[in-house]
Amino acid sequence: MAPPLKLIPQVRQVARLLHYSRRTEEAYVRWIQRFIRFSGTRHPSELAEPEVTCFLSHLAVERRVSAATQNQAHAALLFLYRRVLGREPAWLNRLVRARGVVRLPVVLSAREVVAVNGTMSWPGRLVAMLMYGSGLRLLETLTLRVKDLDFSGRQITVRRGKGGKDRITMLPDGLVGPLHRHLAAVRAVHQRDLARGLGRVALPEALTRKLPGAGRDWVWPYVFPATRVYRDSGSGEWRRHHLHESVVQRAVREAVTRIGLTKRATCHSFRHSFATHFLRDGHDIRTVQELLGHRDVSTTMIYTHVLNRGGLGVRSPWDRVQHLGTDWRFPQGGDNVEEPH
Repeated sequence: MAPPLKLIPQVRQVARLLHYSRRTEEAYVRWIQRFIRFSGTRHPSELAEPEVTCFLSHLAVERRVSAATQNQAHAALLFLYRRVLGREPAWLNRLVRARGVVRLPVVLSAREVVAVNGTMSWPGRLVAMLMYGSGLRLLETLTLRVKDLDFSGRQITVRRGKGGKDRITMLPDGLVGPLHRHLAAVRAVHQRDLARGLGRVALPEALTRKLPGAGRDWVWPYVFPATRVYRDSGSGEWRRHHLHESVVQRAVREAVTRIGLTKRATCHSFRHSFATHFLRDGHDIRTVQELLGHRDVSTTMIYTHVLNRGGLGVRSPWDRVQHLGTDWRFPQGGDNVEEPH
């Protein structure tokens, strides 16, 4: 009989049995490790409500993390006790989630999108084009494979997006040419890798066993491959992963600084801009919901905040009187600020 797994390997095993994404698995492992260190390296089975509450309070009060970060830690601990340790103590349901702040998304105008994109270099520029043109998240764009691009149907298949869901979104006509030229360069790299014995690509889930030769086929390489190869720890093979997120994030950040944009724009701003501009063009919100992959339309509703001037389409009184040419003067008085010269 095999010895029982230690806690962290057990966490990873359960996460993979439940088909959690690798990013979720890593996040949960980090939070569980932090909880154990915070509690004096005691095993979680020895801890209860006071220790868990103290840890979550420590994150909010002393570490001053955001509500979203605190709730991620909360979800990791629920996963630990319910799924890994198989326990459902009464106090678990008393843990309160942090109340998040609803923030309006940063949306770029069409001119700002073009300005930011125009100062970026390749391939980050093409990644930004796809995020804005197709409403993709950054990681969804970087994990696209050649087979996910349907040029004849002008559509892109997003595999295992947020929540593990597949969806279809549009492939802009204006990006067909740039993508064809980019893929020609990627294919040349792939063929050179094959010639050097480095051409295998990591396949999703169990396809490596089912289709052992598929990792060399042209349909599987990433659309945006990394510049370097890596050695797989399991098979020992040299492979080429997709471009790292930080490469594009840094490129967008530098482009925003270079053009002097005062908005706090990030990679995700391209997706926000896609949704807002799409709604502004008269498309219905349900279509936008499907293209973005939102589970609930209420999430998509946040993009309606910029569809009309003044938030709700009302007109400011100043806009009604400014054309009258009234000579506005500030009265002089102790409580009034003088008009600047």
